[in-house]
Amino acid sequence: MGGSSGGFFRSGEKDPFEYGKKLRESEQRSLDKEFEASVGKVINDLLERYNRRDVEATSKHLDLIKTKLDKELDSSVNLIFNGSVAKHTYVDGFSDVDALIVIDKKSFEGKSPKEVREEIGDLIKERLPKTQVKVGSQAITILFNDQKIQVLPATKYYNGYRISDESGNNWSHIKPKEFANKLTKVNSEMAGKLVPTIKLAKSIIGQNESSKINGFHTESLAIDIFKDYNGNKNVKAMIKHFFSMASNKVLDPIKDSKGNSISVDNYLGSSNSLERKIISNSFDRIYRRMNNADGSQNIEYWKKILGSKS
Repeated sequence: MGGSSGGFFRSGEKDPFEYGKKLRESEQRSLDKEFEASVGKVINDLLERYNRRDVEATSKHLDLIKTKLDKELDSSVNLIFNGSVAKHTYVDGFSDVDALIVIDKKSFEGKSPKEVREEIGDLIKERLPKTQVKVGSQAITILFNDQKIQVLPATKYYNGYRISDESGNNWSHIKPKEFANKLTKVNSEMAGKLVPTIKLAKSIIGQNESSKINGFHTESLAIDIFKDYNGNKNVKAMIKHFFSMASNKVLDPIKDSKGNSISVDNYLGSSNSLERKIISNSFDRIYRRMNNADGSQNIEYWKKILGSKS
């Protein structure tokens, strides 16, 4: 009869089943923290790599370009540091333009962006004969020995500037200073985590052919998504939130991007266009992959999503 007491516990003693449950919960919390810390380290290592660009050298190259164009054009050529270097959202290999070349010359009036781009490209080639210069569909790329510089020809237009749209054939109106100010404001509200989140987003988007959107569009989406964000202010949580929300946001044209509403995403057409649906599906797949990586606590899966080679 005495053996039947094994299923009971004395008053004041811990219930072994409850104790085991709490122990398992504690062990799971430890595993969760370890996994989060591991993913956080991968993210921080990537961001450190993205931040290695020599901004001082970039500035020197841009000053040289301005000097060469000033001499050739005999007009006002202002380099407005509006690109991802100025906004600290540059990602090596997925860069945006580093500067707008604002040209004030009567001979360019009435010309298309393509005509202006080609003329400026030819001038840079002529003045920098030992440097490789490529004229693209929107920007001009100058390949110096130590780094690549991208500039975008622009003209003054009312209270902003005109640049080439995504097609490369038409002019679009932008207000880069207002846009940069808005980005700075939201980044401050996000405890400085918005800019690194944008860097990661650009990197992930750049690795997926079906999800590629331009840098301004990525930044504009991020501003819109995080302007009222109340979640965890860490990059891992924010990058998941970005792709979760962007999969729906990208289906409609951005209505208010603080200076870029006319041109930021008109290259994708109207609401629910085929192009927008393709990108939306791609963003949703990226978000679901992140959720799966978290659910299985698979650090290697996260590395693959982020494009980490370590």
